[in-house]
Amino acid sequence: MRILVIGAGVLGSYLAHVLVRGGNDVTVLARAKRAAQLQQDGLVIRHYFQRKTTVDRVKVISELRTDDIYDLIFVVMKYNDFPAVLPLLADNLSTNIVLVGNNGDTHGMQRFFKENSRAPQNIVFGFQLSGGIREKNGRVISIRMGVQMVLGSLEGEVPFKPVLAQAFRQTKYKLDYPEDINAWLLSHIVPIVAITSVSYLHNGDLAKATKDNARWKQAVALIDEGFSVLNKLGIKTNPAALVKGVKRHPKLLYQGMKLVHKLPFMKLVDGSFSEISALYQAFEPLKQQAGLPTPAWDDFKQQTFKKYALEQK
Repeated sequence: MRILVIGAGVLGSYLAHVLVRGGNDVTVLARAKRAAQLQQDGLVIRHYFQRKTTVDRVKVISELRTDDIYDLIFVVMKYNDFPAVLPLLADNLSTNIVLVGNNGDTHGMQRFFKENSRAPQNIVFGFQLSGGIREKNGRVISIRMGVQMVLGSLEGEVPFKPVLAQAFRQTKYKLDYPEDINAWLLSHIVPIVAITSVSYLHNGDLAKATKDNARWKQAVALIDEGFSVLNKLGIKTNPAALVKGVKRHPKLLYQGMKLVHKLPFMKLVDGSFSEISALYQAFEPLKQQAGLPTPAWDDFKQQTFKKYALEQK
């Protein structure tokens, strides 16, 4: 199967690795230095928990032509980077496209394709449950314990499920199809914003972050506020167990988040302010629509944006 992966960061690199090992004809779209690394060294991944390193050869392109058609296109990017590639995808004649990553505007992106696609396209949204970092030499350190992708369409059943099943048929990669992918992604934004904000406010120093009890308690409050906003708007939060845990056992959740951040591999999980800020902005219309007080959320947003502004001076 002919597959294109746009985005050669941590998640895109691992997805390309899985698809190559699954017997597919995989091409990666990468630019500049990253493209040169892939062409010279291949796709190098250190699998942290599995204690092994793999090297895969992939085709590399630096631009997507209109008539360069693939059976599947996976776009694996940070939320704030999606807008730059949407016009390129709409101009391409490939039919099946999966946008993988944090997403606070699925409906807006779906609408963009309906209004701008050169030909009818099936748009699906997904999230790959793994993490890690990419080192300066191009090697990816992948953090995962098993791996899966949640996938869904805004228009009912995913229209190309058989194509996806065939692409992953010879892999151990799990595909999960939640009932409402938009609700799943919005629910995911809430804890991501809380956790990454704490880390960012401590400059990524997890040793200091784990000692900041006040911030972690505030992070739990932020999560509670975010889920309350979604519930007020009738958006089914997922996973339900986490939502109940925030309400019934906030202290346990706060201790759990601190404990996770003490684990050695957490220093290898990347987080950038550019995506945090975009997720804050994406959630703002929902907060306004719900009309609920969100003091913890607002304070975190103010502090992170203030820190970033000072860093730019």
